[in-house]
This record gives sequence, structure tokens and C-alpha cells, in this order.
Amino acid sequence: MIAVPSFGGRVPEPAVKRLEEIRGNEALCTAVCVYGNRAYEDTLIELGDAARKSGFRVIAGIAAVAEHSIMHQYASGRPDQKDESELRNFAKKIHEKISGDPSGLTSPEIPGNRPYKKAGGAALIPKANNKCTGCGICAENCPTRAISKDHLKTADSTKCISCMRCVARCPHKARKINAAVAAVAAQAIKKACSQRKEDELFC
Repeated sequence: MIAVPSFGGRVPEPAVKRLEEIRGNEALCTAVCVYGNRAYEDTLIELGDAARKSGFRVIAGIAAVAEHSIMHQYASGRPDQKDESELRNFAKKIHEKISGDPSGLTSPEIPGNRPYKKAGGAALIPKANNKCTGCGICAENCPTRAISKDHLKTADSTKCISCMRCVARCPHKARKINAAVAAVAAQAIKKACSQRKEDELFC
């Protein structure tokens, strides 16, 4: 299983680069993208392409909804019991598929566009306030190394993907995003995020 978060409808660039360093050697894989109930757009098709380029055989795809990493009011509580039940049943379906003749396995049709949509930059970059003790947990947990242990207060805007892991892991709740900018962003995606979207499963 190869799983990534969807950011702006694309696979985060660092994830693509890391996948390029892996050799799949024809291993079977399920491509999974997780998004915050807005839209996953070209994320899943891009992930499938990247996986195949690295030598994996993509035999299933999942676009799963989870609580939005920035605007937590969207998809709050997801994945829920309904999601978990559907995903468990889909796992059984994947298992049945790979239990047969491996030479007859096919790749599913996954929605998306080629070329992919233009990737956007990180607009919401967390910064530390005066509660910061300099413990460095944020830097240790940043998946893109956007936070330097020598400059913990800010993050490198060219590396930050607004995943908010530093915010979630900070034991002192010292890292925040600009509240005014976040409010504007939340309003902009309110219509797209307010209606429940279901997980999409491809096999």
C-alpha cells in the first residue's frame, strides 16, 4: 500500500521524490490518497503513475475522506464507522483479486487528468508564538524538513506543505496559522466541503 495526503488536488512533491527512490520490482500495490472532503482531483491518478514509474503494479485505488488537516470543521470525525466498514469490505475485495492468477491482474480506471492540475504553493504556514519552549519536536516531526532546529519559530515556505503535523505534535500548542487567513480560506471552500463525500474505491 502506498498512501499520501492530497494537497491542492496533487501528490505532495516530496512524496513523489521519495517514491522515485524506491524500486517496486513488479510488487502489487494499492494506491491510496486521503483528502479533507473538498476534492482529491488529480492526486490518485498522479500517485498511480508515480508508483508504476517506480516499478509497482497498481491493482487498486482508494480516495478516502478524513478530517481536514487545517479546517477541522470539515469532515470532522472522519473516517467514521461507515467509512471503516466500507474500507474493510474493500480490503477483502482486493484480497480476492490478488488471490487469483497474478498474470491476469488488471489496473483499475482511476479518474483524473493528464497533464495534472497546476500545483499550488503552501499558503498557510504555521509559526510559533511565545509559548514555544524550543523543544524541537516540531522540527523532528516535520515530514519535509521545513523547520530548522536552529530557527524553530518559522518554516521554510518552499518546503512546507501545510500538513499541520507540527501544530498537532507541539506539546505546548505553540504553533499556529494566521487566523484571519485561515478564516478566509475556510469560507472559500465551505460550499465544496460542507456536503459529505463518500470514499471512492477502484479495483
